[in-house]
Amino acid sequence: MPTFLRLYEDILAGGADALALPALPRMIFVVHGAATVDGKTLTDGEAWAGEGAVTLAAGEQGLTAWRFEVAADGAAAGAIGGVSRLKLSASLETLPRGDLLLRGDSVAFPPGGCAYLHRHQGPGIRCLIEGGIRIDTHGRSTSYGPGGAWFESGPDAVFAQGAADRPSRFVRVMVLPRALLGKSSIEYLNEADKAKPKSQSYKIFADIPIAFQAQQ
Repeated sequence: MPTFLRLYEDILAGGADALALPALPRMIFVVHGAATVDGKTLTDGEAWAGEGAVTLAAGEQGLTAWRFEVAADGAAAGAIGGVSRLKLSASLETLPRGDLLLRGDSVAFPPGGCAYLHRHQGPGIRCLIEGGIRIDTHGRSTSYGPGGAWFESGPDAVFAQGAADRPSRFVRVMVLPRALLGKSSIEYLNEADKAKPKSQSYKIFADIPIAFQAQQ
């Protein structure tokens, strides 16, 4: 049975709307407004991650959030018409075997910054929150603006070029081997790039072991 990583955009009215979410590995990132998740209050740029059933409630000023979830095919997704929109769903054909880790972070580039040709040790979804970015992979180039989402399989080679005239930043959730807890997942593919200064910077939101096991 396939396993999927999905990204939803939840838009909730202030002080009224709430989502009851089933038990799934997930990270919720607050784009605008405020939220309460599992008793924790979050505001712009903050995130929550866990694997149990939770309620996502909007603060008084409302909420726009990005919700990343790992699920088996057919699992309840927690989307409710009118408040949740599926932005991207990807089948995790390159999901690592064995014990897994859910990592959520943001990656920021200064104007003109890039990530040299590289790959990761697990699949993930990215969503741009500011600036612009061009992703080169599989012989194709695709550009994204704020709100644009894309999937990277992990093993496939990727080059990322940030906008020349402004800072750029994306939010990312990856599923990695648990052995990478607290360790980088990136591997640069050109020997000459390994010693070069890197322009990107990272902010970790979640780095948590998950009990989820893919169905073989």
